[in-house]
Amino acid sequence: MPQEETDRQRTVTWEDPAITVKAMGDHGGLEWLGLLKDGSLPRPPIGALLGYRLKDFGPGWALFEMDDGQWLYNPIGMIHGGALATLMDSAMGCAVHSTLPKGVGYSTIEFKVNFVHPVKSGVGRVFAEAKAIHVGKSIATAEATVKDGQGRLYAHAVCTCMILRAQKA
Repeated sequence: MPQEETDRQRTVTWEDPAITVKAMGDHGGLEWLGLLKDGSLPRPPIGALLGYRLKDFGPGWALFEMDDGQWLYNPIGMIHGGALATLMDSAMGCAVHSTLPKGVGYSTIEFKVNFVHPVKSGVGRVFAEAKAIHVGKSIATAEATVKDGQGRLYAHAVCTCMILRAQKA
């Protein structure tokens, strides 16, 4: 097969993520997510790389969307499970973050994913919806699903996050 028929390219650009990190110290979780959603803060580089974005959010929940794209495919022509896991991890983290006060962050410490159907070429846009289950002083848990526009379930996940509070001197 001639090279020009098989080559594909994707160019990814992003802004300095330090801008978004700095803004966490000035805004509570809901306000911070609003700034991300409306474009007042730069999109996280991982979202630009994989092509997903925050679609909506509220107290204790977040909804992300990602379009089907060849750059996401594994060697057998389906969206790679790692891309779907990353999408759900981001949604679960933002569901937790939406509950946090100014200057408090989170970090995923573990998550488990179940894939129930492959996301094959041509499925179109998929959505990861997440909700916080428990948010305590030091640990939070959340759950997420990935579905298509018709509501078909492709994957579901649960996670545990560490709540990151500023250290007192």
